[in-house]
Amino acid sequence: MTAATLAPPVRIGKAAVWALGLLAISTGALESVVAPTLPLLQRELDISPSAGALLSIVLAVTGALVTPLAGKLGDRYGGKRVLIRLMAVVSAGGLVSALAPNLPVLLLGQILQGAMIGALPLSFIVVRKHLPAGESKVAIGLVSGMFVGGSMVGLLAAGPVAEALSRHWMFAVPTIAVIGFTLLVNRLMPSDPPGRTDGAGMDWPGLLLLSGMLVTLMLVFVVAPEAGSQPLVLGALIVLLAAFVTGWVAVERRAASPMIDLRMLARPVIWKSCALTFVICLGTAMGVFLIPQLLGDSGDGYGFGASATGIGFILLPGAVAGTLAGPAGGLGERRFGSRAVAVAAVVIMATALLALSVAHTEVWHIVVGKALIALANGLCVTAMVTSIVSSVDESDTGIATSLVLVTRVLGSAVGGMLGGALLTAGTPSGSDVPAESAFVTGFLIAGVVALLSLLVVRTMGKGVEE
Repeated sequence: MTAATLAPPVRIGKAAVWALGLLAISTGALESVVAPTLPLLQRELDISPSAGALLSIVLAVTGALVTPLAGKLGDRYGGKRVLIRLMAVVSAGGLVSALAPNLPVLLLGQILQGAMIGALPLSFIVVRKHLPAGESKVAIGLVSGMFVGGSMVGLLAAGPVAEALSRHWMFAVPTIAVIGFTLLVNRLMPSDPPGRTDGAGMDWPGLLLLSGMLVTLMLVFVVAPEAGSQPLVLGALIVLLAAFVTGWVAVERRAASPMIDLRMLARPVIWKSCALTFVICLGTAMGVFLIPQLLGDSGDGYGFGASATGIGFILLPGAVAGTLAGPAGGLGERRFGSRAVAVAAVVIMATALLALSVAHTEVWHIVVGKALIALANGLCVTAMVTSIVSSVDESDTGIATSLVLVTRVLGSAVGGMLGGALLTAGTPSGSDVPAESAFVTGFLIAGVVALLSLLVVRTMGKGVEE
């Protein structure tokens, strides 16, 4: 039986949309608990800034692998069906993280939690199948914004919970919420019909090569700060990375049903959206990693020596800005077009990062800078997703939006690991506190990259007419 012979999907009510939003809040909270407590975790687990950066982005890297797979399965078998199963994996990951006695087990938990990134394209599939075009854009913005808004809950609660109880409970509490809201979505959300199938199997070679590529990329950033003592290892990793990239591109071009459709990626509206999303998320990840480190450190004339609870409160305005930016990005794209929203996001991002490279000695510098970074990220990512949703067939919604979301996590991974590499390289021998110049360099690099992305923005269509 084909999708065309099935009855049209049932229009969903507000309760079902809000159930998706509440699930997004709980997963966002689970995703964000590491950020404000990273200095605490580094102390308790006795790990370096590079290892801390690995902990902060391994979830995103897993998301880069799971997201295209989830999008393809959702297009093929139905968004709700895949979403519920995916959240079972996320719940298992949260429980592993909550019980983790050491770094390797905690990394395993974060890897399993990374499946939550794949929940976004699945939510978009469900929303688009059950709502008209105009309402679906607003609903996508709402779900995206509430996912970011969940970070507000995580940032605010992680520090007090970790300090009052233990680091284990800061993972356990949002995991319980994920389980509860998954059951609610399963009850309120009607099943969406499966999409078209092309008869081809899953692209497991492409997935394996992409896995190798991302793992090798992480190892490059881990080894890079100590390249002087082991140059051959770094060189071998770079050669291996190039081999993985070459092999992956060759496999994806020949696959009957590729994991990531490079032909779709070649469409201007999609590759430009992906390029811009990568840059914005690189800048966001740089800020998300460097700012808590700066708040937790106490150097000569810089740093604040803040506790995990204090860091959470300082980061809270940024989470609020990110929450508001999600729906605003969807509304802005619909009214003004994707290019206008993208220009605003890039200018805001570059301004915030370059300003932080110069002024970062007062708490209000950090509060304003982080809020602007979160605002720019939310505006850009939501506008790019809604723009792509409008440009592809309904049956391709999952795989098309997963391209942007994969780019999002790749940008986040590169930004986080680059920040960790800079801090490790900038830590004087015999000291645990990175030099101020390492923070300045990180903010400056991300700000300049953001400015250069205006070259891509100026070639984009306005988006309203499209």
